[in-house]
Amino acid sequence: MQREPRDWLTSCRVYLRAPVITLLFLGFSAGLPYLLVFSTLTAWLEDSGVDVAAIGFFSWIGMLYSIKLFWAPIVDRVRLPLLGRALGQRRSWMLLGQALIAAGLVGLSGVDPLGHLPLVAAFALLTAFGAATQDIVIDAYRIESGEAEIQAAMASTYIIGYRIGIVVAGAGALYIADAASWSVAYLSMAALVGIGMLTVLLRPEPPRQQGLGRVLFHPRVRHFLRAGASRPEWQRRAGVWLIAAVACPVADFFQRYARLAFALLLFVAIYRIGDIVMAAMANPLYLSLGFTKSEIASVTKVFGVAMTIGGGVLGGLLVVRYGLARMLVIGGIAVALTNMAFAVLALGGQSLPLLVLTITGDNLANGLASTVFIAFLSSLTSRAYTATQYALFSSLMTLPGKFIGGFSGVAVANLGFAPFFVLSGLLGVPAIALAWWLGRRLPELGGARDTPPR
Repeated sequence: MQREPRDWLTSCRVYLRAPVITLLFLGFSAGLPYLLVFSTLTAWLEDSGVDVAAIGFFSWIGMLYSIKLFWAPIVDRVRLPLLGRALGQRRSWMLLGQALIAAGLVGLSGVDPLGHLPLVAAFALLTAFGAATQDIVIDAYRIESGEAEIQAAMASTYIIGYRIGIVVAGAGALYIADAASWSVAYLSMAALVGIGMLTVLLRPEPPRQQGLGRVLFHPRVRHFLRAGASRPEWQRRAGVWLIAAVACPVADFFQRYARLAFALLLFVAIYRIGDIVMAAMANPLYLSLGFTKSEIASVTKVFGVAMTIGGGVLGGLLVVRYGLARMLVIGGIAVALTNMAFAVLALGGQSLPLLVLTITGDNLANGLASTVFIAFLSSLTSRAYTATQYALFSSLMTLPGKFIGGFSGVAVANLGFAPFFVLSGLLGVPAIALAWWLGRRLPELGGARDTPPR
């Protein structure tokens, strides 16, 4: 059952709400450190004369973003001693993550990479750990600070802020390094972390269900307490905490969605698979066609970011107007078709208008689909276990695509670019079919989010 569309004026007003605007600044704070420990950092290392083989190992730093699930339960459940009392659970952890990011960037600014690579790696790891921790908390904060109907708009402004942060940390840092030095560039980026810190201090702590009653009456907790009646108190407390932090979030999801749980997890894993698989071969395609680096940067980075932002805003509006069920299907179709547009580009040769047209469609579709999918993942997440469940979903979302994407170069070498991009588009067909199937069984796609376990 689909709900009736809302009028456009009501849909647009959602972007004026304080929680939606807040996510613009938090998105910037999340996007800022990403390139500073990846491509911007490798550019600095290359510019400093570091051996290319050593530079390659720095890509492992990105693994921290993929394994954040392992400390998400701690962020979700452990209350920081002093900051937690003053700011609350979410804001205190967010501020701690931002402090770690700033400390790591300041540390990097004072190190000469040539001859001090272990120290550079240590500060980069500190920055990445703080950034991944901040991501965990921002996801939870977003879900808890707004009702379901504005989650897509919040996801949209988050993506806009994130992209702005990416541009500042990429092109902005390079401009500063060129005009002054790499040290000044990283100090400037550390200062910009203050935007996120100020946002945390100005905005209130979101309401959240602590879940104590749910935990104590959970069957697993009751069984553990009965079986361990003779154990020392500290063991009983530790056991209850582990059950609450790890077992309960998983059990809660399966209890709420029952037979649909595995279908939902499968859908989370495959919805963006085609898009993630093709991403690694986009730049090699551009270069193989003869486009210059300046053309690629101008079209894909500057113009492309603008299109992504436009797609994100459009996605937020369309979800408010038409609902998640329809937009998940439309977003999946859009991504699959625009993946195949790269096959047309591969066959069309070095045509700048065709490149612009391809990037326009691809980035609009990606911005729209990303916004819709973030809203969908938010709808699946229980407010009692926001950080842990969302970290699980976001990790599951990228792992299959990243794994299959590792074979993308082999596929291009054997098939060529055009067939590869056609196949990447076809990878989206199962997700589109599953989106339609789930939409018929979960009309509101998450309406039972806070149903307490029996």
